[in-house]
Amino acid sequence: MKVILLKDIVKLGKKFDVKDVSSGHALNLLIPRGDAISATPEALKRAEASRFKEEGERKIREDLIAKNIKDLDGITITVSDKANEKGHLFAGIHKPEIVAAIQKQTELQLDPSFIQLEQAIKEVGEHTIEVKAEGKSAKFKLVIEAK
Repeated sequence: MKVILLKDIVKLGKKFDVKDVSSGHALNLLIPRGDAISATPEALKRAEASRFKEEGERKIREDLIAKNIKDLDGITITVSDKANEKGHLFAGIHKPEIVAAIQKQTELQLDPSFIQLEQAIKEVGEHTIEVKAEGKSAKFKLVIEAK
């Protein structure tokens, strides 16, 4: 039975691929879960249109990400948080807090997964943070001040 995949499925195919699977697999697993639909001529036309639209949106999203990363390169972001007298933060600064500070100070939209951070930052001072996405990378300075 030919089906059109509606999601990426491991060991089967990517979204919008047309695959030939056993009838039992299609009727008992893929179609009831909403992972695939039967490959009728009308469904094939809709799937092709959806694929084209999604690829266009993906290209726009990649261009926006590349622009945001380029704009982020070399800037300084400042964050204030509570710290003790030795300069140790009471709570570490994590990726979501960094993204929120970037958005607040520069109005750039970033996904937290793009920030390359091994562990939370727990020290007051200047830190160089790297951002990588879609083959692009940038570094910016994060200044953490004690409140």
